[in-house]
Amino acid sequence: MTEKHLSTQFDAELSGVSTRVLEMGGLVEAQVAQAIYALVHFSAETATQVLKTEERVNQLEVEIDADLSAIIARRQPTARDLRLLIAISKTIGNLERVGDEAARIARTVQRLINTGVFSRLKLPVGDVSFESELAVALLRKALDAFARLDTVQALEVIKQDNQIDQEFDGLMRKLITYMMEDPRTISASIDLVFVAKAIERVGDHAKNLAEQIIYIVKGTDVRHNSVEAVANIALQRN
Repeated sequence: MTEKHLSTQFDAELSGVSTRVLEMGGLVEAQVAQAIYALVHFSAETATQVLKTEERVNQLEVEIDADLSAIIARRQPTARDLRLLIAISKTIGNLERVGDEAARIARTVQRLINTGVFSRLKLPVGDVSFESELAVALLRKALDAFARLDTVQALEVIKQDNQIDQEFDGLMRKLITYMMEDPRTISASIDLVFVAKAIERVGDHAKNLAEQIIYIVKGTDVRHNSVEAVANIALQRN
């Protein structure tokens, strides 16, 4: 078997794994959107669908992990190829946790529907929906950057994560006001706090994905660095 043939096979295996990662990303992106739809529209059916999708997401994580182990064992990759495989392993872990956050929101929706609280009280569900739109858009951008290994777009994701944090802080202040003005909203408001925190974590995971893209391309671990330092690495010429 020629070296070129081996290289072609390896490239095909990497492409196959990357495609499955994007499939997993599409699933968790839809999960988050469905979980918020279930919250806004009080849809128990949609919440149940989110929990069913979680099973497929978990299955994909296990399958992709097995593929990665097999590729490493057969090909013994080095340099950028090894970085890509390591980054993919971390990426699917982040995606699986995004799915967990969506499932957490869905279970909260089920509980709120069962208590009937939303039919009696006015709560800032719309604000939660806006925060989720930002998080889903950020996750989508991170997945697009992964598909093209685009460090410029990955840097944009890292910068925009701060906007979701600001929305979360604003929502917390609003919910505190609701609870102070009407003690009847305390229980439901606390549930919304956990929903908002789950959405904020989705943004964090999108940021983590972006950091892995920069690691793949530049070979530098940019976690726990300032945005300015990350920008210097992401934008530097190889």
